[in-house]
Amino acid sequence: MIDVETTWRLCLSFPHVTEDIKRGNALLFRICGKSFGDVSFISNTEGQFSFQCMPEEFSELIERDNIVPAPYVARYHRVTVARDEALMVAEFRRFIGNSYDLVSAKLPAKVGNQLGL
Repeated sequence: MIDVETTWRLCLSFPHVTEDIKRGNALLFRICGKSFGDVSFISNTEGQFSFQCMPEEFSELIERDNIVPAPYVARYHRVTVARDEALMVAEFRRFIGNSYDLVSAKLPAKVGNQLGL
């Protein structure tokens, strides 16, 4: 099952990740200030998960039930998983890893080199 704690552990397992709370109910996971994933809390254990994906994955994902374009940032190919059963745990881990890679690849070369990415 994909839950807030699983997402939190997964996102913090990547190098140089920080977490930040935004608007009181969203937990953002960032690398050098750039968000690669977030959780908007519904309850203490449930949340809606958002991450960036490749354009071709974006089109496929939003065709699934309970996965929608992320409000305000869909143009960057971000999706929101509205229910945890919309993705299998292995899929979710892969998408979060890919989101981290996509965002870290866009960091300035100097920053990436300093971080060893």
